[in-house]
Amino acid sequence: MAVTLYWLQAGACSGDSMSLLNANSPDLIETLRELEVDLLWHPSLSVGNRTGHKDLVARMQSGEQRLDVLCIEGAVIRGPGGTGMFDTMHGKAKKNVIWNLAHKAAYVIAIGTCASHGGVCGRGEVEGTGLQFHGRHRGGFLGEDFRSSTGLPVINIPGCPAHPTVVTQALSAIVHGAHLALDAHQAPTAWFGTTVHQGCTRNEYHEYRVEERVFGEKGCLFFHMGCQGPLVRGPCNKLLWNGRSSKTRVGVPCFGCTDPDFPKPFAFFQTRNIEGLPIDLPDGINRAHYLAYKGMAAAAAPQRLKSRESNI
Repeated sequence: MAVTLYWLQAGACSGDSMSLLNANSPDLIETLRELEVDLLWHPSLSVGNRTGHKDLVARMQSGEQRLDVLCIEGAVIRGPGGTGMFDTMHGKAKKNVIWNLAHKAAYVIAIGTCASHGGVCGRGEVEGTGLQFHGRHRGGFLGEDFRSSTGLPVINIPGCPAHPTVVTQALSAIVHGAHLALDAHQAPTAWFGTTVHQGCTRNEYHEYRVEERVFGEKGCLFFHMGCQGPLVRGPCNKLLWNGRSSKTRVGVPCFGCTDPDFPKPFAFFQTRNIEGLPIDLPDGINRAHYLAYKGMAAAAAPQRLKSRESNI
């Protein structure tokens, strides 16, 4: 029996959908075909009219149409004043549709950081929030005790946008009944169990504290240019974008888009520091030991690194 999937866009920019359309080896259409997924609706792929879509939603809410996988893209918009009327669907608050469908679905997947944690919409008058988290805090729209009809919490796939390969592989795991181990923020550890820093081609520069203050050089971007790679978990240097690259590989600091608190209220490309030492350090790092270690490492840096001769 085919697995049914319904994709609903809430408070979002469509970036996660556009990212998903760039999935390759296999592409999205091949993935759906191979997994025998019946795509009930996707705003960028489906052909139909308003009446047909309205009827589909009604049948899913009543239980007449089976719903296996519910994918939500974007934050749940609760404003103004908790009414949800800033984001409507067929004249009604979309948040109510999300609530009803989430309690019918076998699996609920939050696609992207906005759906997972609130993201860009998580602040301000729109009253946006994630499905089961608001920033780092459990609860969100569905509440911390929410479970789908199979007894599972929301599966979060953060990112701005979410990586297309993570989405297709997570879907494949669900279809095949594979267990998806989740971390403390309900993101699959298979892809969010390591930091973005792991796999970065600039790691040797980081270890010896060969730092950059301007774009275009090969050194580490963590100490001055705001790189969040050592601080946040994500697959970007494990699953390269378009199978080719990542931000840090092309000299752009990671700005931590998978982090529950993204976007943070400070400059992307400037590291907050005290006397040259970053304020935010990787988990488990002792600040005094880090300062001493990095000072010795910088003094011992090989000349080839100082000359930017590696990673060619």
